[in-house]
Amino acid sequence: GRLGILIVRHLRRLERVILGYLEVCDGPEEEARLGILETLQCTIEHAWPRMPCRLPVLLKALLKMIWDVHTDQGSTPETVKAALLQGATECLILLDRCSEGQVKVLLEGVYSSCEENRVRECIRKVQENT
Repeated sequence: GRLGILIVRHLRRLERVILGYLEVCDGPEEEARLGILETLQCTIEHAWPRMPCRLPVLLKALLKMIWDVHTDQGSTPETVKAALLQGATECLILLDRCSEGQVKVLLEGVYSSCEENRVRECIRKVQENT
């Protein structure tokens, strides 16, 4: 529908906004980050064909966010952390689907070199998703 058309038209600007939000922790409740993950899911679904070329950038941002959330020693409640990790994992699964499995391939190296269980768990969910 209209949203899809708008998203595709403004994809580059939207992507900058999404990447900007993913980088910044905005307090214990993380409303902005949780909201932007939903926006990203919606964007991937609507701009499907144009996603593969954006994979490296989005993948890096999502992995960095997963890492930041995992290592965050601040006041973010566990439930919020879990929701952020879940949202990021969903985005990775969608990106994997629209790139015909490229994300799984790119994540293999990360998985084998990463020793953090929580991060590995997110990656494993992507890899097990068919």
